[in-house]
Amino acid sequence: MAHKDDEQPTGSGAGPDETGPEENTSGPAPSGEQTETQEPDAEGLTIDDILGAEQTPEAAAEGASSDKEASLLIDLKRLQAEYANYRRRTEEQREREIERAKGEAVKGLLPVMDDLDRAAKHGDLVEGTPLAAIGDKVRAVAERLGVVSYGAVGDVFDPQQHEAIFQAPTPGVTETTILEVVEVGYRLGSVELRPAKVVVAVPA
Repeated sequence: MAHKDDEQPTGSGAGPDETGPEENTSGPAPSGEQTETQEPDAEGLTIDDILGAEQTPEAAAEGASSDKEASLLIDLKRLQAEYANYRRRTEEQREREIERAKGEAVKGLLPVMDDLDRAAKHGDLVEGTPLAAIGDKVRAVAERLGVVSYGAVGDVFDPQQHEAIFQAPTPGVTETTILEVVEVGYRLGSVELRPAKVVVAVPA
């Protein structure tokens, strides 16, 4: 005969079949829903953002070092070009200064050379005479210094090189030419020592 104490109580202590479904509703979502919620939103991201996010500190440091080396190389090439231009300008200026210094020294010889030209026109520079020997030495010194004379009868008149002291209308002349050289012109390299003084023939 069964006792009343052995009977299972009924009430709030329900079995697992009654409470199971209610507990499962508050548990984790199915695996498919969980994948959806954890997937990152790729909208609005650029390639640079993705690559930057994946770049390691070592790769970033290596890229910065490479950029610095390229910048230093560009600066070095620019300095080399500036130095080459500076040397070229300095050399050109030095040569001009040397020519000017020589020109100032040679200007003192020009009157002597003019006297020698006049003596030659008058027949005073006879070969073998002391005056002819002196004239040859003076001209040799001027040539060694680089002095060049210009201005000859028949040359086309150039106002940059010749100084016209008189114009003579001449029939048959189509362009202005040198008719007579009064004083020979001299130059030393790019330095104009003295323009040639000439009489020019102009079209009549």
